[in-house]
Amino acid sequence: MPVTHSDTVARVNYSEIDAMGVVYHSRYAVWLDVARTEHLRQAGMTYRELEAMGFFLVVGDLTMRYHRPARYDDLVQVRCWVRELASRRVTFAYRLTHAETGALLVSAETRMLSLNHKFEPTRLPAEVAALLHPVGDPA
Repeated sequence: MPVTHSDTVARVNYSEIDAMGVVYHSRYAVWLDVARTEHLRQAGMTYRELEAMGFFLVVGDLTMRYHRPARYDDLVQVRCWVRELASRRVTFAYRLTHAETGALLVSAETRMLSLNHKFEPTRLPAEVAALLHPVGDPA
């Protein structure tokens, strides 16, 4: 059965908050990376295996919209899915919510470019593309 989305959970630790007591904005990008690599793993391939094949997925574009802040000790659920799949690009989308209340914290998107071992743009390997199934955004 194809993986349509994946969920990861992170607990906000003290090192991730700023002087106002909220999660520092750049920390969300780290959670997106974790969610994206876990999504690939759940689909059937680790990022390490992708690199061993001589391919990289690199961030070409990142957008985040902050809706509400996460705070120290909150549980943050990160839902990840493939929004679009092209021959040389994969667009992942994300919804970060407070795991206990369901409140939307951040919505985000990364456009990942496929590069070969020489860091040149290249087509995604067919076996990788077959694992990534674009789906509509959750309601």
